[in-house]
Amino acid sequence: MTEVAAGQLLTIRALTRDDLPAVVTIDAALEGRPRGDYVQRRLAAALREPALHAQFAATDESGLAGYILARVLEGEFGRAQPGLRLEMVGMRPDARGHGGGAQLFKVLADWAGRHGIRNLHTGATWHDAQMLHWLGAMGFELAPNYILQATPGEGTRSPLGDEDITLATGQGVGGEVNFGAPEGNDHERLALGRAEVRAMRPEDLREIARIDHGITGRDRSGYIAARLAEAMDDSAIRVSLSARLDGAIVGFVMARADLGDFGRTEPVAVVDTIGVDISAWEHGIGHALMAQLFANLGELKIERVETLVASNDLALLGFFQRTGFVPSQRLSFVRHLDE
Repeated sequence: MTEVAAGQLLTIRALTRDDLPAVVTIDAALEGRPRGDYVQRRLAAALREPALHAQFAATDESGLAGYILARVLEGEFGRAQPGLRLEMVGMRPDARGHGGGAQLFKVLADWAGRHGIRNLHTGATWHDAQMLHWLGAMGFELAPNYILQATPGEGTRSPLGDEDITLATGQGVGGEVNFGAPEGNDHERLALGRAEVRAMRPEDLREIARIDHGITGRDRSGYIAARLAEAMDDSAIRVSLSARLDGAIVGFVMARADLGDFGRTEPVAVVDTIGVDISAWEHGIGHALMAQLFANLGELKIERVETLVASNDLALLGFFQRTGFVPSQRLSFVRHLDE
């Protein structure tokens, strides 16, 4: 129990399914529209994978006063060490301004420390002054990453005339994406006609994990298996694809479609990881995967795709730029929890 103002006490506890209506009400007041489906999915995901979610509630004599929700990052964006992504935080209007958000953040940071997590990540739009002020007060700083976005309906851009890119194994942000050889443009046109790109299936796990290990040098089969299981349990969240060439899996893209965190009030897809087998670098599989992903998302009426790229990864930035991505109006933040 925490005292936040004279005569006012907060109790911090785990968020439960019964808190859903109150969370939706507070969130709607903050975002300007109800996001019941998104909140319900977040709570359901926490129940399904409790080790990968941290969700806390602050209550007072009037009921739910606030909440904070975060998700463990395992292999997203080539991450080698686990992190924690802050997805939602909010306080009831009459409970704001008394330090309740800071108390919830402290509980979340303590949880991260107990689980060996040292970095907390989030994103926010540059014009959300209230959220930016709160993030600054909590010790967040700008992360050395760019948030990029694209519009699926516009399709991927033609690579004709682009300079070729070649990455050695393990280069880039985790080394997930590897781009072809001098004849990449011709092979890309071939891949768009020959490659079979379809939704990921459970039986794809071994080959996808093999490709990923060959590129990153790390065994991330647990992370990939968890994301595949999520795709099977809730297809409204996962829109991941695998690519076959001559019957063999040669590439994949792991993405999720959801409303997301601060400032994202419409459906958004997030590209977490994309990988191409070393034997198919010159076949334009990466572009074929993105073209099919954009087509699928367009049919789902999802109007924006986002991804995160390290600011010094010029090759990966170039790839996404050629497939239609531009800088987002959202900023990336990090909080080092050991400070």
